[in-house]
This record gives sequence, C-alpha cells and structure tokens, in this order.
Amino acid sequence: MKKWYDEEFEWEVEVIGYLRGNSPERYCRNGEEIGDKYKCGYGCPVNEQGQGICSKVMMMIYPIMEAVRSGGDLKNIGGSDKYVKEIVCPDGCVLFRITAKKVNDNNFFTGNFIDT
Repeated sequence: MKKWYDEEFEWEVEVIGYLRGNSPERYCRNGEEIGDKYKCGYGCPVNEQGQGICSKVMMMIYPIMEAVRSGGDLKNIGGSDKYVKEIVCPDGCVLFRITAKKVNDNNFFTGNFIDT
C-alpha cells in the first residue's frame, strides 16, 4: 500500500457500555469490552492489538465518518458535539462513542489537500 493523502481527521471509537448484560459473552461475537478503543484515519478502525472493529459496526460508522469528512455536524444527527456521536451496534448489544479529531485542513472532496 502506498498512502498518498494525509487525512483531515483521526477517529477514535470507544466501547462505553452494554445494553444487555455486563460482559460481551453470548452477545458480542467480536468480544468488545468496555474501554476498548479503536483508531483510524480513513481505513477501518483497529485496536492496540491490531484487531479490527466489528464489520457490522463499521457499516454504521462509515456514513457518519463521511458526513464529518464532508463538513457535517454530528449534532444534526443526535451527536453530543460536532465531532462526537454515540451509537448502538446493529445487534443491540454494545454502545460505542465515535470521536473525530481534526488534524489538518486537507479536504479530499474539494481538492484542497497538501501533496505528500
């Protein structure tokens, strides 16, 4: 892989709770535990052990990430801040907090980006 674009945002996805039970056993195939954190730029989020986030959760967070990358405000879709939103996994088990951090002024969609 040859990454040629410095992303505008860094993302953190943190497990903050459960809707059923008090552990992931028998509910979450990925074994998400409270306090687990995943990070990424444009690619799929991975944790410190290199394991990727649940594919079902990725389906939900990708449109949210694209909304922010396109200039959107997550408060318009129920977020607690412009760059923060909590979601429940599609299986209704795990609660996640998604946080974007702006790291530069690149914008892929407008062609306003720094050549690397």
